[in-house]
Amino acid sequence: MLTGLHAIVFSPEAEKVRAFFQETLELDWIDAGGGWPIYAMPPAELAVHPAESAGQHGLYLMCDNIEQTLAELRSKGVEIAHEVRDEGWGLLAAIRLPDGSELGIYEPRHPSPH
Repeated sequence: MLTGLHAIVFSPEAEKVRAFFQETLELDWIDAGGGWPIYAMPPAELAVHPAESAGQHGLYLMCDNIEQTLAELRSKGVEIAHEVRDEGWGLLAAIRLPDGSELGIYEPRHPSPH
């Protein structure tokens, strides 16, 4: 029935964020037409958490080794917005995107369906 997950990052500085995904994170991509890049992502997971109100969603990148990943990103000039903290279910940090927003990144410690 379902074949994948399409996530969207909204930004007032979309070109800078696209360049970051392509050049810094080195994500494979394709022009979907009209200059709209679509980025390849590794396997995805989807979780549903309780919330006070509807309409809030989160996007996190996952990695196998958070310290190694953050060191590699730092070497590329990426600002670490939040250092690693142990949340029990994983080791969580955040990186700063070129538009000033933050993107969570974590090393999972929870079971994965993959």
